[in-house]
Amino acid sequence: MRFSHIESKFKKSEDGKCAVASRGMIATAFPDATHAGVEMLKKSGNAIDAACAAALALSVCEPQSSGLGGQTMLLIHTGKKPIAIDGSSRAPSLAHVNAVGRDARGYGYRACTVPSTLATLWYVHKHYGTLPWTTVAKPAISLAENGYIISRLQHELQKRELDTFHRVPSRSGVHYFLKNGEPYEPGDRFCQPDLARLLKTIAAGGVEEFYRGDIARQIDKDMREHDGLLRYDDLALIPWPIVRRPVKRTFRDLTVYSMPPPCSGRTLLFTLMMLNAVRPEDLHHDPIRKSLLLIEVFRKALLERSDRPFDPNFYAQVDVKYMLSKKFAARSINRITRSSKIPMPLRETEDEFSGETTHLSVIDEQGMAVSLTQSIETVYGSKAAARGLGFLYNNYMMDFEYGMPSHPFYLRPNAVPWATVAPTLLFDDNDVWLAVGSPGSERIFSTITQFLVHMIDEGYSLDEAMRAPRLHCSLGGRVSLEAARFPPELIEALDSRGYRLDKREPFSFYLGALHAVMKKHDGTGFQGVAEIRRDGIAAGM
Repeated sequence: MRFSHIESKFKKSEDGKCAVASRGMIATAFPDATHAGVEMLKKSGNAIDAACAAALALSVCEPQSSGLGGQTMLLIHTGKKPIAIDGSSRAPSLAHVNAVGRDARGYGYRACTVPSTLATLWYVHKHYGTLPWTTVAKPAISLAENGYIISRLQHELQKRELDTFHRVPSRSGVHYFLKNGEPYEPGDRFCQPDLARLLKTIAAGGVEEFYRGDIARQIDKDMREHDGLLRYDDLALIPWPIVRRPVKRTFRDLTVYSMPPPCSGRTLLFTLMMLNAVRPEDLHHDPIRKSLLLIEVFRKALLERSDRPFDPNFYAQVDVKYMLSKKFAARSINRITRSSKIPMPLRETEDEFSGETTHLSVIDEQGMAVSLTQSIETVYGSKAAARGLGFLYNNYMMDFEYGMPSHPFYLRPNAVPWATVAPTLLFDDNDVWLAVGSPGSERIFSTITQFLVHMIDEGYSLDEAMRAPRLHCSLGGRVSLEAARFPPELIEALDSRGYRLDKREPFSFYLGALHAVMKKHDGTGFQGVAEIRRDGIAAGM
């Protein structure tokens, strides 16, 4: 693999989307969060310190995508073996299918699972961080107290979600996150004094203040008053994360680690393994055929994920080794390449929601790497906020099964929701080379796949791969793509084959958001990119 060819073409940009550094790098979805991470690196903190500070900051300045009311997943390389931190939230003890109606799953107080972000960040900082917790929490407190500047993207998302905000009878989300019931304007400064007080309490007393102290009692009272399901006892159990072994496979000559179930790392690796069975010169010989092949590879990966749901706590019903075997991947790609017909339609699984997640990547000077994805599920979560505390409750009740009791993600007390995130690390031999991830619901694995194929097969630089046009195909044959950035011949080919076209604008928000950091193979520093479709930047020292 020609690392020098990939790394030498990288171009730094004035807007901070593409950056270089000599002693560590972080890329996040909001400038203030990136600055929080860089601040930790400058204080001699490690990648975990930087990731935790940035994740807490994102909980303040990117409330549409994550927050203290959500959940966090991450992959960590400490210099030994990579480990996966499963920070799944939990269903409340009162949760059952008859208690959560269809509307209640999407917004309002009954949509919320037990928040696990704080428990997860506290856990990884305690075990792997070096700086004091108070230092790590300080940038988030400052952002909440002094405010940050509302971006155009946030303004547009508030406009889009305005009706749902007002559907919550208490209008708690409206009170905290809108301006007199209307969207904030781009350039407005947004301050969150209640959230600042909450963060100060947690910084001083630790996360047990959130789960077992007065904060937990406030949440319990708020839920009871608004007919929610979350209770003090649910919080007091504390949803500590579970340390898991990452899923691991080879793509071309690199080793790829990603998140195990209930996340989608397995889907990503299965996709890469199918493509690994095709020689690069054959895959990239014809751009139209390549796109058509990718579409069917994505559908096959989604089919395996939907037909074989897997909760590692209860239902180890499918052998991961079989699912990620070379034999199975080769057989799958052979069926795709040899089929004369497109099997359509299949049942649809993908929802219409987008952008409900955030991702950050960081690698420090010592080679510690973190790939972290966190979310409150859909944009602005449940649209209900904790009174007096200033954070939004999640709406992860959407991610359970309600129809089939035999399904491993059937809603029951203390169940974990299905997740589509796939924070990922790539290694050359034993050396970390790349930390990458993306939001985007079921489009996460296809976004990362295209990014890696562009770099590893086609020699794109990090910035070129981030800017390249994207497409995705749902299980039911709906092809979402940035239509103006693909050849008209591809559009015609898709239409003639019976795919349903979902034409998106150039650099569509819908098609993921890559945040990646590379430790240069020659040892001369770092490169980082923050998605052009979002608000973030990459930076280092």
